[in-house]
Amino acid sequence: MNQIDEDLPEIRASTRVVPPQWALQEQLLFETLNKAALEFVSRYTHPDGSLIWFEHWPGMDGSDDPYEGFMNLALLYVLGGSSELHGAARRIWEGITWQWTEYGQIHRDFDAYYDWMHHGEGYLYLYFLGLAGPATMKDRQRARNFAAMYTGDDPEAPNYDRELKLIRSPLNGSRGPRFAVNEEDWSTHRGILDDYVAPYEDIPGVDFASGKCAWSNDEVYKHLIAKMNERMNRGDVPLNLNATGLVTHAYLHSGDDRLKQWVVEYVAAWQERARLNGGIIPDNIGLSGRIGEYNDGKWWGGYYGWRWPHGFMTIIEPLTNACMNTVLLNGDMNGMSLAREQLDRNWELREERDGKWVVPYKHFDSGWTDYREALPKYPIYLWTTSMADDDLERIERIAKDHDWNMVIVPAFSGRDPRTGRETKHYIGNTLPWYQYIRGLNPDYPERILNANYEMIGNQLAKMRAPEGDPHNWVEHYHEGIYSAIHIWQEMCPLYFEGLVQLTLGGPMHISHGGLQHGRVRYFDVDAKRPGLPKGVSALVEKLTADSATVHLVNTSLFDDRKLIVQAGVFGEHRFIAGEVIDASGQVAGTVPVEGKWLRVSLPAGTGIVLRISMERYVNAPSYEMPWPCEGNEHVIRGRIVP
Repeated sequence: MNQIDEDLPEIRASTRVVPPQWALQEQLLFETLNKAALEFVSRYTHPDGSLIWFEHWPGMDGSDDPYEGFMNLALLYVLGGSSELHGAARRIWEGITWQWTEYGQIHRDFDAYYDWMHHGEGYLYLYFLGLAGPATMKDRQRARNFAAMYTGDDPEAPNYDRELKLIRSPLNGSRGPRFAVNEEDWSTHRGILDDYVAPYEDIPGVDFASGKCAWSNDEVYKHLIAKMNERMNRGDVPLNLNATGLVTHAYLHSGDDRLKQWVVEYVAAWQERARLNGGIIPDNIGLSGRIGEYNDGKWWGGYYGWRWPHGFMTIIEPLTNACMNTVLLNGDMNGMSLAREQLDRNWELREERDGKWVVPYKHFDSGWTDYREALPKYPIYLWTTSMADDDLERIERIAKDHDWNMVIVPAFSGRDPRTGRETKHYIGNTLPWYQYIRGLNPDYPERILNANYEMIGNQLAKMRAPEGDPHNWVEHYHEGIYSAIHIWQEMCPLYFEGLVQLTLGGPMHISHGGLQHGRVRYFDVDAKRPGLPKGVSALVEKLTADSATVHLVNTSLFDDRKLIVQAGVFGEHRFIAGEVIDASGQVAGTVPVEGKWLRVSLPAGTGIVLRISMERYVNAPSYEMPWPCEGNEHVIRGRIVP
């Protein structure tokens, strides 16, 4: 079905309700975020969408961070934020892309060369714009062009070896693989990396055992650059699996089966490399396909691998993203096996220390090290995809080192120096949401929405303070908790983890390149746009392998509302039927659906609880909306000049 139709299966609410507290809180958040967004945009951008910032920015790093600072404009619109957000999100994406092209980091609308931790962060903005729709010719063209840089179809960006199924460098982009870096490339990161472990264990003048490496020392820096070019910059690394998100994004626009096959093929190649390495995924593959080719045969020591800088986090995150993308595209739960296997192998290496089970996060030449408690959030992502008991067991085998029902108010985008917790993009409440969706944390909706409101207030205070005035910023690369290039993330008030979790029925995306998965999403029938209609609140109360329970409330006493509930954020699921559940928990009516869209009418002041049965991962996913997409659906094929 390509358009809204009166014959679309429909359920009409008939029960007047007093809005529950969570429903009123959601509306307060939408109202507050809409206003905060306009203030944020006004404070930090020019009318053309470019940012109020410096005349010069060196190095290869940079474009991902402004994208991250403003990407939630698009995601908020997708959930039901004001229509002004859509135009602002598109205008600012274009402005940032132009501005960082002028600085020199972007070429042909895409990063010239950098790694897929940073590509993954920045191109979340693209993925959210895909959900915002409606797709334009530019959107489809760019999606195709960007994917071609990684599928071997762009001769100007020969990043992919089709025969060996490998991405040819950890540093890649629109200019192709960056086999050799120079001192200018890393210049803006030197002060930050001083506090990280050395990437090599034999750097003259560096005590590897100290856990720090003086990138700011010019002599050390020369050795680092030389060793990077010798050992690290050629060949494939697990981090590159985040490129599957970009190729999946192109598939969601086009439905091109070649893109789906590329994702499946590339994930399978890494699974084979893990098999050849005795089950542990290696972190460096040479251009010939050999493990450890430029690293004395060592399977550890690659770029963003087992030794440097983060260890297991930047191994398991891209694996999890890639496996979820594979399932999204082909519906085969066996696509999760690579991430599952690596979680299990890591768990097998656990040791009991001080009465706690800990797992290794890093591997040095001396062996496994950096033992810490396992993080449950990665198996939570797998479980919300599979709903399988074995994935649930992967979560529950991890000891609860704190109260998993506890809600926090993140204060930093990254590792919180106060607590040591990772709260990148101010995402910090995956565990209490997991507890809620399993029925173990009943007051979570009210508490997370309160926490989100508190955080917005905190962020607005920072933004309005002197340090939030862009005219007061000085051209430094790192100062205190802020790197200059990260400043927009730290000042942004548009963080709304609770709205995503509660309305879509899923955790927030993985911040380093994950698509925003969820069990449902919504469209406003009258406005013909994505998101909840004004005044309508939604709460996914329960998930099973074959159903979702969704509570919808029209908080307005004056306006009737109509919405469409979609099966899966990308329409990847299929609704079978919708059951109306009354106040006693009994079924009060059933409507057959047999499709991905269910229309719901909510007269003023009414609410309804729906238990929607479904088959999951049976539809081809897409960015399709329930009405025709106006404009040319083709892409432009330019001339080839001999």
